[in-house]
Amino acid sequence: MKLTSFKRAFTRLAAGAATFGTGLRHSKKLDGRQRRDRERLAARAMQAYLLYVLTPLWTIPGFGDYLCHRRSKIESTSGTQESITHSLMMASVAVPALQALLFETNALTLVVGAGALIFHELVVIWDIAYAAPRRHVSVTEQHFHSFLEVLPFATLSFLLCLRADQALAILGLRDEKPDFALRFKAEPPPRAYVTGLLALITLSIGIPYAEELLRCMRVNPSPLPRPKQQ
Repeated sequence: MKLTSFKRAFTRLAAGAATFGTGLRHSKKLDGRQRRDRERLAARAMQAYLLYVLTPLWTIPGFGDYLCHRRSKIESTSGTQESITHSLMMASVAVPALQALLFETNALTLVVGAGALIFHELVVIWDIAYAAPRRHVSVTEQHFHSFLEVLPFATLSFLLCLRADQALAILGLRDEKPDFALRFKAEPPPRAYVTGLLALITLSIGIPYAEELLRCMRVNPSPLPRPKQQ
């Protein structure tokens, strides 16, 4: 009896799958103009996402990380050396971000961004290896670190996709030569946006991390390693 019920259920399932399959249709093939319009729209959407989502979003975990350092009393635990690594990491993100914001995105932008990302990750390894034995790194701070690591990678990935021609030129996979000229953008972002973004970065990243470094140096200005916690 059970076997018969199973066969009936299987038969119904197979019939339903066959009916669903016959109802599927291939997408309509786009002509050249429609394809170009779609690609242009996708490029604009990626640019808008970079400008208005990824770039300002970076300041939230950056400021949150600063608060975690302050709560764990970085000035009396890991001290000046760790604060220096924080300043180096923020600078390694800010420099290529400002370059991409104000100057034309070309081979120079991609190379500087890739180099900054590698430098950033090396400093992250240094920072964690030094800080972990000397102060408490909370779960919340670790989550902030995850965002701070992935956002620069995501930003560079977007730029590589937007200027795939220059990325391929750098690798020698296109006939054109890579463009390493430093030129201001022909169509820069709105002035109000640039001013607001720079103010946001200064208030949420620049001033807090400068305060952290000064606070650590007041306690002990030496960048030499502090003793590990017992």
